[in-house]
Amino acid sequence: MPSTYIQRTPSGGNRKKWTWSGWIKLSQPSTADRYLWSGYSAANNTGYLQAYFHTDSQLTIGAWNVNYLNTTRVFRDVNGWYHIVIVLDTAQATAANRLKLYVNGVEETVFDTDNRSSISQDSDMGYNSNGIHTIGGYQSSGSANAGFDGYMSHVHFTDGYAYTPSAFGETDSATGQWKIKTNPSVSYGTTGYWIFKNDAGVSDQSPNSNNWTATGLLRAVEECPSNIFDTFNRLSTVASDPTLERGNTKCTSTTGNHWRSANCSLGMSSGKWYFETKFGTISGGNYCRAGIASENLVGTTTSNKFQGNNAYGINWDGSKLVNSTLTGSYTTVATGDVFGFAVDLDNNYIYASKNGSWIDSGDPTSGSSGTGALSAIQSGKTYFISASVYQSTVELNAGNGLFGSIAITSEGTNASNIGKFEYDVPAGYTALSTKGLNL
Repeated sequence: MPSTYIQRTPSGGNRKKWTWSGWIKLSQPSTADRYLWSGYSAANNTGYLQAYFHTDSQLTIGAWNVNYLNTTRVFRDVNGWYHIVIVLDTAQATAANRLKLYVNGVEETVFDTDNRSSISQDSDMGYNSNGIHTIGGYQSSGSANAGFDGYMSHVHFTDGYAYTPSAFGETDSATGQWKIKTNPSVSYGTTGYWIFKNDAGVSDQSPNSNNWTATGLLRAVEECPSNIFDTFNRLSTVASDPTLERGNTKCTSTTGNHWRSANCSLGMSSGKWYFETKFGTISGGNYCRAGIASENLVGTTTSNKFQGNNAYGINWDGSKLVNSTLTGSYTTVATGDVFGFAVDLDNNYIYASKNGSWIDSGDPTSGSSGTGALSAIQSGKTYFISASVYQSTVELNAGNGLFGSIAITSEGTNASNIGKFEYDVPAGYTALSTKGLNL
């Protein structure tokens, strides 16, 4: 949400002790400062506090004229969630204990910059004052600035309480991974809050009713720290990169002379999977294609379209792509058409639907007969959702329930109950997500 932020002005709370906890997923490594939150006071710029990912992808906690902490580690994972906990307690006798940073349950101890010694014992810091507070951006000189690009979930602030990460997360006994506590037992004080609990609403879910005001477009998605849906992968694009937007679900090329292509993050080598794509502008000079390809087939041709011996999909002109061959008159294509794909890797077939109707009377539940399949597909390969664009867009709904910034208009049936789709999901198929992978 690089153009979206939320704000509120608290009455002023404990500026010596508090905890901020949030689960975040980045949409791209930082090419500009990406703000988690900031507190601002026009009367005292030097007193405000902010946390943001710097252009070098390091996480910084600082004020107007000093960085208290700047991590050595970089934050470039755009596929998983980070749990960030920042704890202030200036009453501590040891300077290093007055400001602490935790990532995924582990305290950060290695920093490029560590100026916590400049935080005086028992001093009041700028955050939790009675100035404008912003999440997803910062306030400066009377104007607000957006900056965050990604997702946030279960954001807590505890006024007057210093908690460790175990208050908000725990280690999964089966996987050893750090996971969310969806209903933590914490106290919020007076100015504390809990937002983005189960939706994109800015209403405080703590007992305090400390609600926020949104600027820009907030959208609720099905993705959460316990279930990650497939999205386009910025690390799997061609040299002439497409623009990836809306949490890496929208693949766009706005300039001519090059096709631009991207694969998604989660691979398929067995099982039955369903996803939907929406085609952008289809006209003279505006082209796109969507489907599946093996990992090494994006950008291997001079045209930079996904294509090759392990690629299957629908082309902008209505032809179908089977391996490296385009076969015409498979269907018609218009701007805004939604193409669904059912990928059966147990029987090695792929099926395609247009606006909810299976093309060629396809039956994705037909099993080994492959009735009406777009194509048989090669076995023994790992496939990825793929898109190619030429002055057009492909928007992906792999279960999050949106195409770009637009929510689906109606929800189809879905027996697995994983993800939300515009049209019915065939029986036995599910969304490509981490929860789907663990069925």
